[in-house]
Amino acid sequence: MGMLKSHIVKPEDAGQRIDAVLAGHGLYPSRSAAARAVESGAVFVNGATVAKKHALAAGDTVVYELEEPPAAGPVRAQNIPLDVRYEDDDLLVISKQAGLVCHPSIDHADGTLVNALVHHCGADHLCNVQGEDDRPGIVHRLDRDTTGLMLAAKNDATGLALMADIHDRAVDRRYLALVHGVIPHDTGMIDAPIARAVNERTRMAVRECPSARDALTTFRVLERFEHGPRDNGYTLIDCKLFTGRTHQIRVHMQYTRHPLVGDPVYNAGGPKDADANFNLDRQFLHSFQVRFTQPMTGQELFFADNLTDDLQAVLDALAPRSMGRTQAGDEVAALLAEAPHPSAPVHRLEDVSAC
Repeated sequence: MGMLKSHIVKPEDAGQRIDAVLAGHGLYPSRSAAARAVESGAVFVNGATVAKKHALAAGDTVVYELEEPPAAGPVRAQNIPLDVRYEDDDLLVISKQAGLVCHPSIDHADGTLVNALVHHCGADHLCNVQGEDDRPGIVHRLDRDTTGLMLAAKNDATGLALMADIHDRAVDRRYLALVHGVIPHDTGMIDAPIARAVNERTRMAVRECPSARDALTTFRVLERFEHGPRDNGYTLIDCKLFTGRTHQIRVHMQYTRHPLVGDPVYNAGGPKDADANFNLDRQFLHSFQVRFTQPMTGQELFFADNLTDDLQAVLDALAPRSMGRTQAGDEVAALLAEAPHPSAPVHRLEDVSAC
């Protein structure tokens, strides 16, 4: 038998299906997992089993059973290609490829960046400052299909210092994003709190609720592209993060009704047509610049990274529709003209067994 836990239904959840509430509060990893638990008789409402469509009332007592998680073992080393841009005794700067999850999770037991880092550095030569034994080296994350520059730390002192610098906004992280629609103003700031979406644990949303966390993103327009017969135009932007919330840029741009091209999740307000998304199977988002101070030496470090081939192909296709670059666009183009191109291949989980 697994662990038994309880949950008191809040007034704002009254009238919602039980599987939606269980998943929305993170009590199960997904709505389908919650539905399976309800149907198997592992969930009780006020002492009785119910159907997965059962609507809850405020004050209901929900008792639910969770399987005991397997004991965590050491993260195994896997020879997954890494595009290392810089390395010293304390840290690495890598260009992460599409498809590479940062650390193990329920859905991805291995084949992650952590497995690659353990192979590259050895588990004893990576920091462990994220509070989990399966996250050596990790000080911040990129979404699985977001590409580009990120940092990893080799020791706890460096890891803690980098995390503090990121929290204090001393690490300058910039992203290239192509969004739907033509943004008329050259700069913008989005200051909107982010929390988990009400009914989908894996999605985030701009929300005003007790669990929401402050989130601040600024952007500069680099280039605009004219409307086409099946789209409403596009804008290439340079986003700067001042906070590091899950899916922050993707959520914030959807909130402004300018979702990222190719985003399979946060696409409200943009055309769903595959051609309008250039048949991308991931969001057009690339971490192209990072500037920070090496905590142990005080050295100022700066790195730039060109777009991956799939994202560059989209801009090449849009070039005849360009409405011209802004001054910021000219600056970024000049920077990237001198920057290296990513070299690590797209990572596919089915290739893990071959690592």
